[in-house]
Amino acid sequence: MKKRIPPEKFMIPVDEMKRGIYSDKYFIRTREVLLKDKNRSRVLMQVYTRADGIICGIDEAVAIIRTCAADPRDLSVHALFDGDSISEGETVLTIEGDYSSFAHLETVYLGVLSRGSSIASAVHEVVEAAVGKPVLFFAARFDHYRIQHIDGYAALIGGAQGVSTDANGLLHGIEGMGTIPHGLIAAYAGDTLAACRAFNKHQPADVDLIALVDFQNDCIGTSLRVARHFGEKLWGVRVDTAGDMRDESVTPVGAESLGVCPELVWKLRSALDAEGFHWVKIVVSGGFNKERLQRFVHLDVPFDAVGIGAALLRKRIEFTADVVLVNGEACAKKGRRYNPNTRLSEA
Repeated sequence: MKKRIPPEKFMIPVDEMKRGIYSDKYFIRTREVLLKDKNRSRVLMQVYTRADGIICGIDEAVAIIRTCAADPRDLSVHALFDGDSISEGETVLTIEGDYSSFAHLETVYLGVLSRGSSIASAVHEVVEAAVGKPVLFFAARFDHYRIQHIDGYAALIGGAQGVSTDANGLLHGIEGMGTIPHGLIAAYAGDTLAACRAFNKHQPADVDLIALVDFQNDCIGTSLRVARHFGEKLWGVRVDTAGDMRDESVTPVGAESLGVCPELVWKLRSALDAEGFHWVKIVVSGGFNKERLQRFVHLDVPFDAVGIGAALLRKRIEFTADVVLVNGEACAKKGRRYNPNTRLSEA
């Protein structure tokens, strides 16, 4: 049985939402008119998607309705579950009851569905493109910190196998992952091995040591130096060469030889294997998106995991809500109609 996340997990600002400060003004005025005119029409509000994808944000949307409506006990809510696949035009959520009780919440629950589903769908696409290679959600630095818990939740719903901040993992009850940034290496005068030694000394034994190896633009030399020192303690190396740089091991053959390119990863894998470091995994990052990842997979580039950031925030899936029934009778604007969905469950 699928379960929904309880409302208290979402840290919803209930008082502010009830006052309507997050809502489009016309919804607040709609509520005011209905209440003052004593209009208690019972409506069925139907929410549908404008695109195919993976839905996420349903649990939070339900939580908002259940905590911020005037009389949530009077409402009948039916919805899909987070992680369900959705098709363009499909009904994903219905709310039935006194319209004045929940009219003010439309802006909020639509935004929640759009944000979560956009990220979950983007992650799902790259997870499929990775064909079994772990995808790590490294997007926290590209957006506002207050939505990290929502974004990370959506990324994990979409199939990511790791997130970069503890807030990203909050709703799933997991910690962020990651080891060494360029800043730590810089603090040790650009000496990657010294930074790794300090990291290994002061971090718990169960934290995997993954060396970031592009600081000196010599990924192969740096990787071998670290591997020779740590041996089996070294879990992996991360290659993050900037898109306008060419690693010193790579043949200069135009733009395709810049950044983390296939040739660099092939040569790195060969160099590690030649010295017996078969267990050392290669994590690639820096400017990856679905198309670039598909190319790496097509060329059988020997990477073991990929970290992706800003590209996972660019997809947009939008939702629309319409009143389609009023007091049990069909009543929708032209072009819209009641579209029941047997996949919905009581929420």
